[in-house]
Amino acid sequence: MKRSSLQRSKQLTTALTYVFLILGAIIMIFPFVWMILTSFKTQTESMQIPPVIFPSQWNLSNFVDAIASLPFVNMYVNTALMILFRVICAVVFSSMAGYAFAKLHFKGKNILFGLILVQMSLPSQIFILPQYQMVAKLGMANSIFALVFPGIVSAFGTFFLRQTYMGIPTEIGEAACLDGCNQFETFVKVMFPLTGTSVAALTIFTAVFAYGDLMWPLVVNSDLNMMTLSSGLATLRGQFSTNFPVLMAGSLLAMLPMVILYMIFQRQFIEGIANTGGK
Repeated sequence: MKRSSLQRSKQLTTALTYVFLILGAIIMIFPFVWMILTSFKTQTESMQIPPVIFPSQWNLSNFVDAIASLPFVNMYVNTALMILFRVICAVVFSSMAGYAFAKLHFKGKNILFGLILVQMSLPSQIFILPQYQMVAKLGMANSIFALVFPGIVSAFGTFFLRQTYMGIPTEIGEAACLDGCNQFETFVKVMFPLTGTSVAALTIFTAVFAYGDLMWPLVVNSDLNMMTLSSGLATLRGQFSTNFPVLMAGSLLAMLPMVILYMIFQRQFIEGIANTGGK
């Protein structure tokens, strides 16, 4: 009897867990479903009260209007280049800085690392004005370099990879030095290859953050042809009224590349997040 009661209790707990997970999944996916449905509606249907769930007629005119309103090809290219260069900079410079803070001894190391922690604790918006002034004085506004500039050095990436290198036994580096490797060779040939999982996770984080970055691209690049997908979509929002079906159609077009990449690299994405601290 006691065993049967415990089994029923376990089954009830499992059922409730699945119910909560299903409800959470529905809540998470509902905005995306609503965006897709709204992209096929007319402007009247999108603002109708009570809300209309399904459009009376499925048409592609909103997608045509969105493509006509924005240079999507240029925005796709700008976004891809920004993500690519930010990922490269984050991996290269954060790996070197993280290794230095974790394994090397030099004066002022703790002070410098403290500054990195302070930068991580501050909101990124306070850096927009000085960063814009630097880009403007360089004459590099409305360029790919301007989009990449805030991501050249990543405080989060430095801290993230420092923790990874601290988890690698020091004896491995010492053995490489005994075999004749200098400090740079030890880093490149021995230490860096051991951080593959963490580098993959950092790549994913950097790409996702760069893809969703809105304020900086909107501030630094005023030319529509040099905007990213997020900042370009912001221009579809009117001052007094907004054509929500066209905005949703443009958002769906902007979302497709990341969804496709996620579907292709889904296993690597999940493993990179799940196994980040495994070693």
